[in-house]
Amino acid sequence: MMTNDEKHPAFSVILAAAGKSRRFIDADSDKPTAKKTFAQLNGKPVWLHCAETFYEREEVAQLIIVVSPDDLEWFFRFYAEEINRMLLLVVSGGKERTDSVRNALSVVRRDIDFVAIHDAARPCVLQSEIDAVFRQARIDGAAMLATPIVGTIKRVVNGRIVETVDRENLWEAQTPQVFRRDFLVDAYEHLGKTQPTDDAQLVENAGFAVSIVPANRSNIKITTPADLMLAEAILFQQNEKIGKAL
Repeated sequence: MMTNDEKHPAFSVILAAAGKSRRFIDADSDKPTAKKTFAQLNGKPVWLHCAETFYEREEVAQLIIVVSPDDLEWFFRFYAEEINRMLLLVVSGGKERTDSVRNALSVVRRDIDFVAIHDAARPCVLQSEIDAVFRQARIDGAAMLATPIVGTIKRVVNGRIVETVDRENLWEAQTPQVFRRDFLVDAYEHLGKTQPTDDAQLVENAGFAVSIVPANRSNIKITTPADLMLAEAILFQQNEKIGKAL
């Protein structure tokens, strides 16, 4: 990570890991398993894949993870070595995602220029994608990874289709989402009672334009145990490509 005396724009990365993982259910027992961000993937927890991806980047000056209050004591005890190695700041989450990000934003250093928010359940994001979205955020002030919708979209009510939605100009949001620190602070100061589904929506509502950076569909968000097998295959392919390039 970047040292305090660097002259280039400094980034703080917030890893969102405070969710309840309601859909992370074991297919055989129909009972909740370990939370998706703590599930093992290639010998390490999902969140750690994400943390190490950003920790290796020179422009990242601060790394923060938001954990549910119920998991806080356990997280500190179980991952003490990783916390110390990466100088990881661990923050207690809130009731809603916006509460969790606000808690993390409160500990972002004053000398930070940009804040990146990344789902701790997206372990397959590529360094090249981070390069692109960081670069676009430096240009426009706000940018996010996304993929265009390619399937046919149906609006369904009570199990029946009521509308086929035109997918032209529709994109599926991914993370990281990266913003100038002052943009994000201003957006959270004007949050009000709204509960946006992601931080880009909050920044949009505050009047700031957010640019789209096309991303690979392999940047999946793990929501079910089956996604772990897919993520394992994706990471294997990514490592194969890296190995051939060396």
